[in-house]
Amino acid sequence: MGDKPKYPTILVVVAIFLLVVACASGFIIGTVTARANTDSEATTGAEGTEALFAPFWETWQIVHQHYLEQPVDDVAMMQGAIRGMLEALGDQHTSYMDPSEFESANATLEGYDGIGAYVNTDAELLTIIEPIKGSPAEAADLRAGDQIIAIDGEDVTGMLPELARQKVLGPAGSNVTLTIIREGVEAPFDVQITRAHIVIPSVVSEMLEGEIAYISLMTFGETSADDLRNAIEPLLAQNPKGFILDLRNNSGGYLDIAIDIGSLFLSDGVVAYEEYGDGTRITYETTVEAVAADIPMVVLVNEWSASASELVAGALQDRGRAQLVGAVTFGKGTVQSWIPLENEQGAVRVTIARWLTPDGENVHEKGLTPDYEVAFSEEDMLAGNDPQLDKAIELLSQP
Repeated sequence: MGDKPKYPTILVVVAIFLLVVACASGFIIGTVTARANTDSEATTGAEGTEALFAPFWETWQIVHQHYLEQPVDDVAMMQGAIRGMLEALGDQHTSYMDPSEFESANATLEGYDGIGAYVNTDAELLTIIEPIKGSPAEAADLRAGDQIIAIDGEDVTGMLPELARQKVLGPAGSNVTLTIIREGVEAPFDVQITRAHIVIPSVVSEMLEGEIAYISLMTFGETSADDLRNAIEPLLAQNPKGFILDLRNNSGGYLDIAIDIGSLFLSDGVVAYEEYGDGTRITYETTVEAVAADIPMVVLVNEWSASASELVAGALQDRGRAQLVGAVTFGKGTVQSWIPLENEQGAVRVTIARWLTPDGENVHEKGLTPDYEVAFSEEDMLAGNDPQLDKAIELLSQP
């Protein structure tokens, strides 16, 4: 939207067919890089750094002098050292991509070809959130919670889930074999899927019985705020009694888009805060004119509502604008930025900040608790029932 800087919120749990926008935040990259350099020089100095890394270089020399198989791969060892350094931070969202991986992550795709499933790339393994209706993933009976441990016979258990996601992508009409582990199934099993070209709108809207307006928002992409506004206006023209915003299975996206979307339902005031390690706090207030600031409202969330979804839901809950119905959300309360290394040596994904709700709460690793917790079982899904939606309609139908 316009020339505003954009960067992924928090994670990026994404549709398997979508291209992750991994490194789009120029002002964050510059700020973080400058801050890191200043802090490093202040705390260690040249002599301190040299002494600190003496064991590293000693080990480097030992490997070159004594390791059985020579010559060793210096580039692989360097990249391994970077990965080990970042893993030592104990933050699953901070990681390294080598040059080829980073190039692949930012490559432009001709359309979106894949299996058609929303996935979690912040879990330990690439995990299915939900197959898209009518997709190859749905036809193959992939289910929420399925974890992918191999792709075309290649073990991906030690691979970054985002890189595993990229391996699932491929030309429409080609086949991919996924090895799945599923709760309740004793042994892993293979599923062969024929990829297809996937097209899905970010917004689905309709009027429900009882004069209730319903909108499902699937992602926080570049056009999602405009798409949502364009879907809301014709629904409001029908004078609904209430409004349901469905953020279930929405894994997030751009931070500024989340602020814009929250602003559509708030006439003014704080939407969220962003807080850095040094205590610096940025306040995000409403950015666009509200279109639905007064109509009674319920937001649907579940365990796969993450990052930007949690930001919007948390803002509307804290501000008393909407009640939440569903399950405790994913719990992704940090912000990451991809920072390219010099001389095209790949990139480092670093957790740079945490975000807070208007009441100053951070949802990381605990999620948002709905005002009404309502279970949605596999039996409900198979039977075509939606008790969470039913509860939202019940609340909005009350006199």
